[in-house]
Amino acid sequence: MSSTHAARGIDTSRPHSARMYDYYLGGKDHFDIDKQAAETVAAAYPGIFVCARENRAFMHRATRVLAREHGIRQWLDIGTGIPTEPNLHQVAQNVVPEARVVYADNDPLVLKYAERLMRSTPEGRTTYIEADVNNPEALLDAPELAEVLDLNRPVALSMNALMHFVTDAQDPYGIVGRLLDALPSGSALALSHCTPDFDPATWQKVTDIYTAAGTPVRFRSQKDVARFFDGLDVLDPGITVGHRWRPDAPNGDQPAEALTDATVSLWTGVGIKP
Repeated sequence: MSSTHAARGIDTSRPHSARMYDYYLGGKDHFDIDKQAAETVAAAYPGIFVCARENRAFMHRATRVLAREHGIRQWLDIGTGIPTEPNLHQVAQNVVPEARVVYADNDPLVLKYAERLMRSTPEGRTTYIEADVNNPEALLDAPELAEVLDLNRPVALSMNALMHFVTDAQDPYGIVGRLLDALPSGSALALSHCTPDFDPATWQKVTDIYTAAGTPVRFRSQKDVARFFDGLDVLDPGITVGHRWRPDAPNGDQPAEALTDATVSLWTGVGIKP
């Protein structure tokens, strides 16, 4: 990709987590500096490609379960990342064509590709907000959000592979709590989070690589990830490794038999607000 993007507010001098994730998924929307950082991570943790893929598959399954079994028709997807098809709205609208989805991310490069996120069904709606999860008030007050979502009706808050980029000093539990407080009963939280539980030494190396690249991270234990769901009714099978969350859900996304918890290293869960 061209460095001319820098003129549009895109920092190409250091790697960005969203663009590194694009590389892990086999995308093309990243710069050489992102590729170099991603390959450094992959050298320390070869499973990162599987982790990224299983994170995406969890999002697909969780979205379908919420649409089919829990009547969800609205989604707020924060930390959207660079579009990779099928996007969340495509998954949701395949089940319920009237689904409405608001995407939010803080990377200006995502805005460049936001047009891909706007291709809704005629019955549904999608929009994109450039916003930072660390400022939930601004996100919730964005006029674009109010145009698409009715916060008096249940909303699924989708936060996939996002909160490990929010350190303890940034009050991660307070942020998620504030967002959930704005949503009515029947709303949901679908969250995935990388973990060092299965291989602490490797994940310390990954932490060091991201931190050195200017992106502080905090990979959390199952117990710490479960705290994000305090006060919610957590769906079966609970807080579990990504490939083990409803692997028999319809429409594919079947995990490979050879997957191990250590390779995936991703806690996932879905909870409903009483």
